[in-house]
Amino acid sequence: MSLFSDTKEGVMFTVKVVPGSSRTQIAGPMGQMLKIKVAAAPEKGKANDCLVDFLAERLGIRKNAITIVSGHTSPVKQIRIEAMTSDQVTQQLGLTENK
Repeated sequence: MSLFSDTKEGVMFTVKVVPGSSRTQIAGPMGQMLKIKVAAAPEKGKANDCLVDFLAERLGIRKNAITIVSGHTSPVKQIRIEAMTSDQVTQQLGLTENK
């Protein structure tokens, strides 16, 4: 099973966010989720903003191409990336999938 799934709206995946880390980085796969540590605190949406900024920079896309579909106040979030395929996201994030 892949971490990422292609839909007509874009690539969907689940992220487990760990706020308050020393730096923002991908910690790696965690079951069917991608674990990402963010430096921002989990207050007033700062961790969400940090996550979107980080993904936009790593993927080389605009921030508005990234949508937090669900989990705005939860550490587990559903993310949608527009105008990319799951293979492109996997490559840009430096992940290798075992198929």
